[in-house]
Amino acid sequence: MDDEFELLLERITPALRSHDLTALRQIVREQDAPEIVRLLEREDDADRAVLYRLLARDQALEVFELLDGTMRTELFASLQGEDVARVFEAIDPDDRAQLVDELPAGVAQKLMRGLSARERELTAPILGYPRGSIGRFMSTEYVRLQPHLTLGDALTHVRYRGAGAETIYTLPVTDAQRRVLGVVGLRDLVMGAGDRLVQDVMTDARHVHANEDAEPAARSVVNAQLLAAPVVDSEDRLLGLLTVDDAARILEEADDEDAARQGASEPLRRPYLTTPVLRIVRSRVVWLLVLAVSALFTVGVLGFFEESLEKVVTLALFVPLLTGTAGNTGAQAATTVTRALAVGDVSARDALAVAWREVRVGALLGGLLGLLGFALASIVFGLPLGAVIGLTLLGICTLAATVGGVMPMLARVVRADPAVFSTPFISTFCDATSLIIYFAVATWILQL
Repeated sequence: MDDEFELLLERITPALRSHDLTALRQIVREQDAPEIVRLLEREDDADRAVLYRLLARDQALEVFELLDGTMRTELFASLQGEDVARVFEAIDPDDRAQLVDELPAGVAQKLMRGLSARERELTAPILGYPRGSIGRFMSTEYVRLQPHLTLGDALTHVRYRGAGAETIYTLPVTDAQRRVLGVVGLRDLVMGAGDRLVQDVMTDARHVHANEDAEPAARSVVNAQLLAAPVVDSEDRLLGLLTVDDAARILEEADDEDAARQGASEPLRRPYLTTPVLRIVRSRVVWLLVLAVSALFTVGVLGFFEESLEKVVTLALFVPLLTGTAGNTGAQAATTVTRALAVGDVSARDALAVAWREVRVGALLGGLLGLLGFALASIVFGLPLGAVIGLTLLGICTLAATVGGVMPMLARVVRADPAVFSTPFISTFCDATSLIIYFAVATWILQL
């Protein structure tokens, strides 16, 4: 936490405790929106509502749009009816659609009925698309141009209609049936000769289809470094725009979810310090139970080879090393491939290529670690046991890397979240298989 924010907390905390609304109003209205968001994320529901109601109208709207979905919903639950209706009317239609998804159905319907006719008309098309599709995140507030307009007339049109648009930096060009022909950047419009036609300066539009999954569509916009992209239907008719800030928010939420699931938990979707303890427990306990049950397989493998352990007790010393190496190797491969899937570097049809690449990577890693393990174990415990450790490391690294690389691909084929198949399940799988390889090699070399 930086010093300036600590000073802000030192001013806010006593004013909240003494209910000094005059001082609180002065303090919060002096802050910029990101600082207020940080402040609201640290407070409980009641204090958060008090601080929010003290903001100026424009400031309150800017702050609300920076909050994540869960915080918006909880803030709504804490505000009074008139405050809720005012904010709901003022926010952008795409943000309003996201909020509707989080609110109880009865509350959402009541708020939608209270909207003005224009705002309801702008929001309804967004709600018509499935959750998780990019159509749910598009802005229906945009300015479109006709190809036969001169740049001078087009600029006049933008000045007239642009005040209500979410962005004017990317302007879609459509025909009479609203089919997207291209896009024009505001710079080209301003800097071009006034008598030139829009069709002469427009460029090809990189559009996304409204029913596409949100994450890959958003990533395509961010990777192409677009300020906005047209969202179209199956016949390429313009429905809205996906802005780069909305695309970035989609990717941030997706990355947070992947990071949480790779760590065997569910995302909190809210700041850690304001998350109730029971909610944190719920986000972790299911995965811990799943992993505990799956780990019984590892125990079963140890039990099966109990007789071998009794004959050569030294074998037990290397179990943590081998299972840890297998789990880490598999997790590394899974994380790399999951990321490659997310950014579009590979797809499910590349499974064989990925498997072959990971076989080679795993074999090289296993060879290096195996040589090291062979040398150290041979010095201390003799050549036979050194050979067991060296060959086992070669085998488990090759297998773990291959399985870790392929599992996320299989998850994508069955439409599961690749992150779920990454660290938790792969680690448990690799633990068990590494023990099988270990004792099989030991039985062969040591003649157990």
